[in-house]
Amino acid sequence: MNVGVLLALASALLYGVSDVVGGVVSRRMPFVRVALWGQGGGLVATLLAAPFAGGTGPASADLLWGGLSGMGTGVAMVALFRGMSRGAMSLVVPVSAVGGLALPAVAAALVLGERPGAWTWAGVLLALPALWLVARGGPGAPAGDALAVRDGLTASVGIGVQYLALAQAGGGSGVWPVAAGRVTAVACVGVLALLALRRPPAEPRPAPTPALRLAAASSGVLAAAALVCYLLAARTELVAVAVTLSALYPVVPVLVGLTLLHERLTRRQALGLALALAASLLVVGP
Repeated sequence: MNVGVLLALASALLYGVSDVVGGVVSRRMPFVRVALWGQGGGLVATLLAAPFAGGTGPASADLLWGGLSGMGTGVAMVALFRGMSRGAMSLVVPVSAVGGLALPAVAAALVLGERPGAWTWAGVLLALPALWLVARGGPGAPAGDALAVRDGLTASVGIGVQYLALAQAGGGSGVWPVAAGRVTAVACVGVLALLALRRPPAEPRPAPTPALRLAAASSGVLAAAALVCYLLAARTELVAVAVTLSALYPVVPVLVGLTLLHERLTRRQALGLALALAASLLVVGP
Protein backbone atom coordinates (compact mmCIF):
# COMPACT_ATOMS: atom_id res chain seq x y z
CA MET A 1 0.00 0.00 0.00
CA ASN A 2 1.20 3.53 -0.71
CA VAL A 3 1.15 6.36 1.80
CA GLY A 4 -2.13 7.85 0.54
CA VAL A 5 -4.00 4.57 1.00
CA LEU A 6 -2.60 4.11 4.51
CA LEU A 7 -3.55 7.66 5.46
CA ALA A 8 -7.11 7.14 4.19
CA LEU A 9 -7.42 3.90 6.16
CA ALA A 10 -6.04 5.66 9.24
CA SER A 11 -8.72 8.32 8.73
CA ALA A 12 -11.40 5.61 8.67
CA LEU A 13 -10.08 4.03 11.88
CA LEU A 14 -9.87 7.36 13.73
CA TYR A 15 -13.33 8.42 12.57
CA GLY A 16 -14.79 5.07 13.57
CA VAL A 17 -13.38 5.28 17.10
CA SER A 18 -14.56 8.90 17.32
CA ASP A 19 -18.11 7.88 16.41
CA VAL A 20 -18.12 5.11 19.00
CA VAL A 21 -16.98 7.47 21.75
CA GLY A 22 -19.38 10.22 20.70
CA GLY A 23 -22.27 7.77 20.27
CA VAL A 24 -21.85 6.31 23.76
CA VAL A 25 -21.54 9.76 25.35
CA SER A 26 -24.59 11.09 23.46
CA ARG A 27 -26.74 8.59 25.34
CA ARG A 28 -25.63 10.13 28.65
CA MET A 29 -25.59 13.86 27.86
CA PRO A 30 -27.46 16.05 25.31
CA PHE A 31 -26.27 15.30 21.79
CA VAL A 32 -25.80 19.00 20.93
CA ARG A 33 -23.42 19.40 23.87
CA VAL A 34 -21.51 16.32 22.77
CA ALA A 35 -21.07 17.88 19.32
CA LEU A 36 -20.08 21.24 20.83
CA TRP A 37 -17.51 19.77 23.19
CA GLY A 38 -16.19 17.59 20.39
CA GLN A 39 -15.71 20.39 17.90
CA GLY A 40 -14.18 22.55 20.63
CA GLY A 41 -11.67 19.82 21.39
CA GLY A 42 -10.88 19.44 17.71
CA LEU A 43 -10.38 23.19 17.37
CA VAL A 44 -7.88 23.34 20.22
CA ALA A 45 -5.97 20.31 18.91
CA THR A 46 -5.71 21.58 15.33
CA LEU A 47 -4.71 25.11 16.38
CA LEU A 48 -1.90 23.64 18.48
CA ALA A 49 -0.75 21.32 15.70
CA ALA A 50 -1.15 23.54 12.62
CA PRO A 51 2.00 25.70 13.11
CA PHE A 52 4.15 22.56 13.20
CA ALA A 53 2.47 20.64 10.37
CA GLY A 54 4.45 22.17 7.52
CA GLY A 55 3.21 23.79 4.33
CA THR A 56 3.93 27.18 2.82
CA GLY A 57 0.87 28.75 4.41
CA PRO A 58 -2.81 28.79 3.49
CA ALA A 59 -4.33 31.07 0.89
CA SER A 60 -7.67 32.73 1.54
CA ALA A 61 -9.37 30.20 -0.73
CA ASP A 62 -7.93 27.32 1.30
CA LEU A 63 -9.39 28.74 4.51
CA LEU A 64 -12.74 29.32 2.82
CA TRP A 65 -12.87 25.73 1.60
CA GLY A 66 -11.91 24.58 5.08
CA GLY A 67 -14.61 26.77 6.59
CA LEU A 68 -17.25 25.32 4.26
CA SER A 69 -16.05 21.85 5.18
CA GLY A 70 -16.51 22.72 8.85
CA MET A 71 -20.09 23.83 8.28
CA GLY A 72 -20.78 20.38 6.86
CA THR A 73 -19.04 18.86 9.88
CA GLY A 74 -21.16 20.84 12.32
CA VAL A 75 -24.45 19.77 10.76
CA ALA A 76 -23.24 16.18 10.37
CA MET A 77 -22.08 15.75 13.97
CA VAL A 78 -25.26 17.16 15.50
CA ALA A 79 -27.42 14.92 13.30
CA LEU A 80 -25.18 11.88 13.81
CA PHE A 81 -25.08 12.16 17.60
CA ARG A 82 -28.83 12.78 17.73
CA GLY A 83 -29.36 9.65 15.65
CA MET A 84 -27.09 7.55 17.86
CA SER A 85 -28.80 8.90 20.99
CA ARG A 86 -32.10 7.34 19.89
CA GLY A 87 -31.12 4.48 17.61
CA ALA A 88 -28.47 1.83 17.03
CA MET A 89 -25.05 3.17 16.03
CA SER A 90 -24.63 0.05 13.88
CA LEU A 91 -27.56 1.42 11.85
CA VAL A 92 -27.07 5.21 11.86
CA VAL A 93 -23.36 5.42 11.06
CA PRO A 94 -23.43 3.27 7.87
CA VAL A 95 -26.35 5.33 6.53
CA SER A 96 -24.36 8.52 7.06
CA ALA A 97 -21.35 7.01 5.33
CA VAL A 98 -23.14 5.86 2.17
CA GLY A 99 -24.66 9.28 1.56
CA GLY A 100 -21.41 10.98 2.44
CA LEU A 101 -19.72 8.81 -0.17
CA ALA A 102 -22.29 9.10 -2.95
CA LEU A 103 -22.91 12.86 -2.72
CA PRO A 104 -19.29 13.90 -3.49
CA ALA A 105 -19.31 11.62 -6.54
CA VAL A 106 -22.49 13.21 -7.89
CA ALA A 107 -21.34 16.74 -7.05
CA ALA A 108 -17.96 16.16 -8.68
CA ALA A 109 -19.72 15.14 -11.89
CA LEU A 110 -22.29 17.94 -11.96
CA VAL A 111 -20.27 20.84 -10.54
CA LEU A 112 -16.56 20.07 -10.96
CA GLY A 113 -16.88 18.41 -14.36
CA GLU A 114 -15.39 15.08 -13.28
CA ARG A 115 -16.66 11.96 -15.01
CA PRO A 116 -17.04 9.03 -12.61
CA GLY A 117 -16.87 5.60 -14.20
CA ALA A 118 -19.66 3.08 -14.59
CA TRP A 119 -18.73 1.31 -11.34
CA THR A 120 -19.10 4.57 -9.41
CA TRP A 121 -22.56 5.24 -10.79
CA ALA A 122 -23.54 1.63 -10.11
CA GLY A 123 -22.55 2.16 -6.48
CA VAL A 124 -24.56 5.38 -6.25
CA LEU A 125 -27.65 3.68 -7.69
CA LEU A 126 -27.22 0.65 -5.41
CA ALA A 127 -27.11 2.98 -2.42
CA LEU A 128 -30.75 3.99 -3.02
CA PRO A 129 -32.38 0.59 -2.35
CA ALA A 130 -29.84 0.02 0.43
CA LEU A 131 -31.00 3.14 2.24
CA TRP A 132 -34.64 2.22 1.61
CA LEU A 133 -34.20 -1.23 3.19
CA VAL A 134 -32.37 0.18 6.19
CA ALA A 135 -34.94 2.91 6.71
CA ARG A 136 -38.00 0.63 6.43
CA GLY A 137 -36.86 -1.55 9.29
CA GLY A 138 -39.84 -3.91 9.31
CA PRO A 139 -41.33 -6.05 12.09
CA GLY A 140 -39.14 -6.12 15.17
CA ALA A 141 -37.31 -2.87 14.41
CA PRO A 142 -37.04 -0.50 17.41
CA ALA A 143 -39.44 2.43 17.35
CA GLY A 144 -36.67 5.01 17.14
CA ASP A 145 -34.98 3.49 14.10
CA ALA A 146 -36.93 5.50 11.50
CA LEU A 147 -36.03 8.81 13.12
CA ALA A 148 -32.45 7.65 13.65
CA VAL A 149 -32.11 6.76 9.95
CA ARG A 150 -33.46 10.19 9.04
CA ASP A 151 -30.73 11.70 11.22
CA GLY A 152 -28.19 9.50 9.45
CA LEU A 153 -29.35 10.79 6.07
CA THR A 154 -29.08 14.39 7.30
CA ALA A 155 -25.58 13.65 8.57
CA SER A 156 -24.66 12.17 5.19
CA VAL A 157 -25.28 15.52 3.49
CA GLY A 158 -22.97 17.27 5.94
CA ILE A 159 -20.31 14.58 5.57
CA GLY A 160 -20.49 14.86 1.78
CA VAL A 161 -19.96 18.64 2.00
CA GLN A 162 -17.15 18.09 4.49
CA TYR A 163 -15.21 15.70 2.26
CA LEU A 164 -15.84 17.51 -1.03
CA ALA A 165 -14.93 20.97 0.26
CA LEU A 166 -11.83 19.90 2.17
CA ALA A 167 -10.42 18.15 -0.90
CA GLN A 168 -10.35 21.52 -2.72
CA ALA A 169 -7.75 23.03 -0.33
CA GLY A 170 -4.30 23.58 -1.82
CA GLY A 171 -1.39 21.30 -1.11
CA GLY A 172 0.72 24.02 0.52
CA SER A 173 -1.90 24.94 3.12
CA GLY A 174 -0.77 22.39 5.70
CA VAL A 175 -3.59 21.47 8.05
CA TRP A 176 -4.87 25.04 8.37
CA PRO A 177 -8.03 24.20 6.35
CA VAL A 178 -8.93 21.63 9.01
CA ALA A 179 -8.38 24.27 11.72
CA ALA A 180 -10.56 26.74 9.82
CA GLY A 181 -13.20 24.07 9.57
CA ARG A 182 -13.18 23.57 13.34
CA VAL A 183 -13.88 27.30 13.78
CA THR A 184 -16.97 27.22 11.57
CA ALA A 185 -18.03 23.87 13.02
CA VAL A 186 -17.97 25.31 16.55
CA ALA A 187 -19.97 28.33 15.35
CA CYS A 188 -22.49 26.12 13.54
CA VAL A 189 -22.96 23.76 16.47
CA GLY A 190 -23.13 26.75 18.83
CA VAL A 191 -26.09 28.18 16.91
CA LEU A 192 -27.82 24.80 16.94
CA ALA A 193 -27.13 24.51 20.68
CA LEU A 194 -28.76 27.89 21.34
CA LEU A 195 -31.82 26.81 19.35
CA ALA A 196 -31.96 23.54 21.29
CA LEU A 197 -31.89 25.39 24.63
CA ARG A 198 -35.17 27.08 23.73
CA ARG A 199 -36.92 23.73 23.62
CA PRO A 200 -37.68 21.86 26.85
CA PRO A 201 -35.82 18.53 26.99
CA ALA A 202 -37.86 15.40 26.28
CA GLU A 203 -36.61 13.94 29.54
CA PRO A 204 -34.40 15.52 32.21
CA ARG A 205 -30.81 14.33 32.42
CA PRO A 206 -28.27 14.83 35.17
CA ALA A 207 -25.52 17.38 34.60
CA PRO A 208 -22.65 15.87 32.59
CA THR A 209 -19.63 14.88 34.63
CA PRO A 210 -16.10 16.11 33.82
CA ALA A 211 -15.33 12.60 32.51
CA LEU A 212 -18.20 12.82 30.01
CA ARG A 213 -17.08 16.26 28.85
CA LEU A 214 -13.52 14.96 28.40
CA ALA A 215 -14.79 11.97 26.43
CA ALA A 216 -16.89 14.25 24.20
CA ALA A 217 -13.89 16.52 23.59
CA SER A 218 -11.68 13.53 22.80
CA SER A 219 -14.16 12.35 20.17
CA GLY A 220 -13.67 15.69 18.41
CA VAL A 221 -9.88 15.44 18.64
CA LEU A 222 -10.04 12.00 17.02
CA ALA A 223 -12.37 13.31 14.30
CA ALA A 224 -10.04 16.24 13.59
CA ALA A 225 -7.09 13.84 13.32
CA ALA A 226 -9.16 11.74 10.91
CA LEU A 227 -9.78 14.80 8.72
CA VAL A 228 -6.08 15.64 8.72
CA CYS A 229 -5.30 12.11 7.52
CA TYR A 230 -8.00 12.40 4.85
CA LEU A 231 -6.69 15.80 3.69
CA LEU A 232 -3.16 14.41 3.32
CA ALA A 233 -4.50 11.31 1.55
CA ALA A 234 -6.47 13.43 -0.93
CA ARG A 235 -3.23 15.20 -1.89
CA THR A 236 -1.55 11.95 -2.92
CA GLU A 237 -4.50 9.86 -4.13
CA LEU A 238 -7.54 10.39 -6.33
CA VAL A 239 -10.27 12.07 -4.32
CA ALA A 240 -12.65 9.18 -5.08
CA VAL A 241 -10.18 6.71 -3.60
CA ALA A 242 -9.45 8.84 -0.53
CA VAL A 243 -13.16 9.44 0.12
CA THR A 244 -14.10 5.78 -0.31
CA LEU A 245 -11.39 4.41 1.95
CA SER A 246 -12.06 7.08 4.57
CA ALA A 247 -15.78 6.23 4.36
CA LEU A 248 -15.07 2.73 5.65
CA TYR A 249 -15.24 4.15 9.18
CA PRO A 250 -18.66 2.52 9.92
CA VAL A 251 -16.90 -0.85 10.26
CA VAL A 252 -15.74 0.16 13.76
CA PRO A 253 -19.10 1.31 15.24
CA VAL A 254 -20.96 -1.56 13.56
CA LEU A 255 -18.62 -4.14 15.13
CA VAL A 256 -18.76 -2.41 18.51
CA GLY A 257 -22.54 -2.00 18.35
CA LEU A 258 -23.27 -5.61 17.44
CA THR A 259 -20.69 -7.26 19.72
CA LEU A 260 -20.19 -5.08 22.79
CA LEU A 261 -23.45 -3.10 22.91
CA HIS A 262 -25.60 -6.07 21.78
CA GLU A 263 -27.55 -4.06 19.23
CA ARG A 264 -29.98 -6.01 17.03
CA LEU A 265 -30.94 -5.41 13.41
CA THR A 266 -33.82 -6.90 11.42
CA ARG A 267 -33.06 -9.08 8.43
CA ARG A 268 -34.20 -6.31 6.12
CA GLN A 269 -31.84 -3.84 7.78
CA ALA A 270 -28.97 -6.33 7.65
CA LEU A 271 -29.56 -6.80 3.92
CA GLY A 272 -29.64 -3.03 3.48
CA LEU A 273 -26.34 -2.64 5.30
CA ALA A 274 -24.76 -5.37 3.16
CA LEU A 275 -25.92 -3.54 0.03
CA ALA A 276 -24.58 -0.29 1.49
CA LEU A 277 -21.15 -1.86 1.90
CA ALA A 278 -21.30 -3.17 -1.68
CA ALA A 279 -22.27 0.31 -2.88
CA SER A 280 -19.25 1.79 -1.11
CA LEU A 281 -16.91 -0.69 -2.79
CA LEU A 282 -18.45 -0.10 -6.22
CA VAL A 283 -17.82 3.63 -6.02
CA VAL A 284 -14.10 3.00 -6.45
CA GLY A 285 -14.56 0.22 -8.99
CA PRO A 286 -12.12 -2.60 -9.81
